[in-house]
Amino acid sequence: MLNIKKQLAKLYTSSVLGNLSLTGAWVAILAARGYTLVEIGLAETVFHIVSLLFEIPSGVLADVFGRKRMLLVSTLMRMIGCAVMIASHNLFMVCLSIAFIALSYNFSSGSGDALAYDSLKEAGQESRFEKYMANQLVIYRLCSGLSTLCAGFALQIGHRIAYATDVFTGLIQLCLLFSLKEMCPGAAEKGKTILQKLLACFRESFAFIRSAKKAFPLMLCNSLVGAVDILLLFFLQAKLPAKGIPAWALGPALLALEMGGIVGSRLILQWKSIHYPRLFLFSCLLVLTGVLMEHSPSCLVMVLGGFLSAMADDALQVRTNARLQDMFPSQQRATLTSVESFSFSTVMIILTPLAGFFFSHW
Repeated sequence: MLNIKKQLAKLYTSSVLGNLSLTGAWVAILAARGYTLVEIGLAETVFHIVSLLFEIPSGVLADVFGRKRMLLVSTLMRMIGCAVMIASHNLFMVCLSIAFIALSYNFSSGSGDALAYDSLKEAGQESRFEKYMANQLVIYRLCSGLSTLCAGFALQIGHRIAYATDVFTGLIQLCLLFSLKEMCPGAAEKGKTILQKLLACFRESFAFIRSAKKAFPLMLCNSLVGAVDILLLFFLQAKLPAKGIPAWALGPALLALEMGGIVGSRLILQWKSIHYPRLFLFSCLLVLTGVLMEHSPSCLVMVLGGFLSAMADDALQVRTNARLQDMFPSQQRATLTSVESFSFSTVMIILTPLAGFFFSHW
């Protein structure tokens, strides 16, 4: 009998270990090592290319071979990426490290949610998934904010020690993941070759998207709101210093932006009766309000705008993910979750250059 509390507690702890990282400030670390903005931009491009290429295949592998196994692979990819960065002495090795870290995100993106939902489903507690997603987003936002605050510390101790801490936490995470119970209906199929299983998973996943007419619009709506929020928070990191925010206040200000997501993910649990179209419109309104407040001469108003945007984004994210997981078949759950991540990456690639022009000229 599955002990659902222990299973979820292990997933939460693994998420903390994966997200709370000194190397989250890798852009600042590369800049401190003397790499130019062009070179850093190239490394970022490598990250997005690898993410796009392997997002959906990683979900298929999780559905065929097991979600627990892919979470283990994800941790190993991050540890390899950190080891390569420790040994790096040129841009090629830096890009290779970033590619492994991108793979780490790919292999965990669909696997974790699929394992959590099917664990709850076996225990007859699918209704708790929305709360699980809210807690996951709280962990992500909190760890992201703390990692930002630790950026200065990472620069002080040097990139080798900073990345070594990630290798150490990866070892702990591996031990934790080994103790999880696998939940993967597709992994138990017999009488098919590995290639047949992979192709069948691809076909059935995209057949589901064509037949389930509500699924893809939900993915697109969530991706659009999330992309605008992420881009707003990204450009606020550059705009706040330009508007004169004191150096000591930048870290707390960026942490405050992340706190908006925590508030949103908790509030949505209290708004169970709100219909999805209304939630989507309300989220769009708050995110656009945040974009308008970014143009204020007051740093405090700009931070408040980012806070409201993050709050709306995470509220919509929790509700959308819960609705999508209710729709997804268990056999293709990780693949379809990866399709959602793929749609977000595609929207980001389209909007990022447009946002750069927008925030630079208006």
